[in-house]
Amino acid sequence: MLTFIGLGLFDEKDISLKGLEAIARANRVYAEFYTSRLMGTTLEKMEGLYNKKITVLTREEVEQYPNWLEHAINEDVVFLTGGDTMVSTTHVDLRLRAMEMGITTKLVHGSSISSAVCGLTGLQNYRFGKAVTVPHPYTSSRGKTVISETPYDTVLQNLEHGLHTLVFLDIDKEKGYMTVNQALDLLLQVEAKRSTNILQDRIAVGIARAGSDFPAVAADHIQRLKNFDFGAPLHIMIIPADTHFVEAESLVKLAHAPKSILEVHNQ
Repeated sequence: MLTFIGLGLFDEKDISLKGLEAIARANRVYAEFYTSRLMGTTLEKMEGLYNKKITVLTREEVEQYPNWLEHAINEDVVFLTGGDTMVSTTHVDLRLRAMEMGITTKLVHGSSISSAVCGLTGLQNYRFGKAVTVPHPYTSSRGKTVISETPYDTVLQNLEHGLHTLVFLDIDKEKGYMTVNQALDLLLQVEAKRSTNILQDRIAVGIARAGSDFPAVAADHIQRLKNFDFGAPLHIMIIPADTHFVEAESLVKLAHAPKSILEVHNQ
């Protein structure tokens, strides 16, 4: 048996009772923290609360050489991830591999950032389009810095259909955790390259440390928001489309957005 358990958003206490019960029954407990991680805890705290040794896997051990799956043929094995399990394509692929090996799989869901951002901002979940990740720039073989333009294109496509965009921010072993400020700057660099002016005057929403007692939530025009100090990671961002009046009021009251966004609905 292989049980995938989503740990939730921030610390070791976000896990569900069903998740704790599955860990208690497990012979082996594995985890990966490269797609996401719980910033409010440590491996030692998790092992203390769960009362089990946790083996942290590398990206290669999950995606390329998951030899540890063989233990799940005859034992109860648990695989821990931040957020909700199966949100990452990597985890879906791992489940399919296990099933091909004849391993029974089970899911224990956890709280997800995809739904948490709606609660924190008041933006309505059914109005979100395709999500996207802003990656760190990389250096090409010619020594040129390359900025991905895919996130910008995704935001524009969603805006054309009146949909909000949830923007995940890159986590890189060497470059660290991308901030809202860095992501906004990268989007504006793409816009400048194309000589367009679509995003500069729009509202964006930044969120940091969702799931903690004191998350940072701020909304403002992009040119101003890129200078806001969101503090420690993890960060995530939303580029809203034109808002419903309840959404606009929520952004003002919950995210301190400029009250001018309400004027559109009062005309």
